[in-house]
Amino acid sequence: MKITEIECHILVAPDLQTNATSSSQDDVVIIVRTDEGIYGVGETDTGPWLVKAAIEAPGSHTMALSIKDLLIGMDPFDTSAIWEKLYTYTAMSGRRGAVICAMGAIDMALWDIKGKALGLPVYKLMGGSHKDHITPYASLLPNGNSVQEYKKSLVDWTTRAKQYGFKAAKLECILGGPYYHGGLRGTDEDMTEIITACREAVGFDFNLMVDVGYLWQDAKSCLRTIRKWEDLDIYFLETPLQIDNLEGYACLAKESHIRIAAGEWQNTRFEFMDLMDKGLIDVAQPDIGRVGGLTEALRVAHMAQDRGRLIVPHCWKTGIGIAASVHLAAAIPNCPFLEFLPAKLCESVLRRELVRDPLTMKDGKLMLPNKPGLGIELNFEAIEKYSPIKSILPLE
Repeated sequence: MKITEIECHILVAPDLQTNATSSSQDDVVIIVRTDEGIYGVGETDTGPWLVKAAIEAPGSHTMALSIKDLLIGMDPFDTSAIWEKLYTYTAMSGRRGAVICAMGAIDMALWDIKGKALGLPVYKLMGGSHKDHITPYASLLPNGNSVQEYKKSLVDWTTRAKQYGFKAAKLECILGGPYYHGGLRGTDEDMTEIITACREAVGFDFNLMVDVGYLWQDAKSCLRTIRKWEDLDIYFLETPLQIDNLEGYACLAKESHIRIAAGEWQNTRFEFMDLMDKGLIDVAQPDIGRVGGLTEALRVAHMAQDRGRLIVPHCWKTGIGIAASVHLAAAIPNCPFLEFLPAKLCESVLRRELVRDPLTMKDGKLMLPNKPGLGIELNFEAIEKYSPIKSILPLE
């Protein structure tokens, strides 16, 4: 089997809000086609136009070759060899950033091809499942024009998630920080009040995580606040500091009673090595598209296992990335939760429409997919509908 074509399809939600902190409003879907008629799909969570350029741009010399040209003619089963080839021959323009994200989407598609060709779900190809189901958590992003409205919104979302059947939820309690774009800002005391209200609303038989979106500039400011949360039983605190502040993360990991989680932006196992060995984080959060695909995510998971750390994959895109995350979660023993939102709780049209047969949750569990490959079916009408440029795909 040989790779014959790589297609990049940029999708944009019609109501895209550039001041919103949500990357589920656009997407780049990668389709890798083969000479045997089998194709694989992948996606990544970064600027779609950057990924398209990274894949399609012509090469110039041996350290900056074209991803597309490097792939054509290769055997899609050679996922590790392909990863190393792409990493090596795009080294000057790549190594991190959009090029690794592009590789991640391609690698995801290659695993999809392998599974389809063999008639097996991807997790079987990764060594088999360590569990018979995945426990998802709901990522809850509230709104409001005042702190009290914001609190009410997040309490309502948390209560709704529990009523829906979730056993866990992550509170996106972002009232400031470098990536917060909105008129509402709150204090650390406001945040403590909001998180306390959410815990009171759902009780202690429900796992709560908190994401503060890189809020604090230093570890001591973070510790001053989260020491007030000791009785709230928070499972982990996500991205409390800027991601390059490894000394600060190490301080938090040593001093905090709450697990420290980070890694949604990390590219490659090398950045996770720093985050785990220097930053000492408790929970590594590889985003499969961004880290470099399933090939690289599995390496990160094994690194975490060797160090006694947990893996909780980040996933804020569509059913494509969710499916890939489920396969990774199944294939590793150190993954207690998975980020997931069902279509009924999603505001993003891309999440709701891009995949025809999304995974469903029952009794707070995601059952393992049993279809070949990633186990999903693309909605080609949605690709046509939300493409800002004319799709070259036939509707299937």
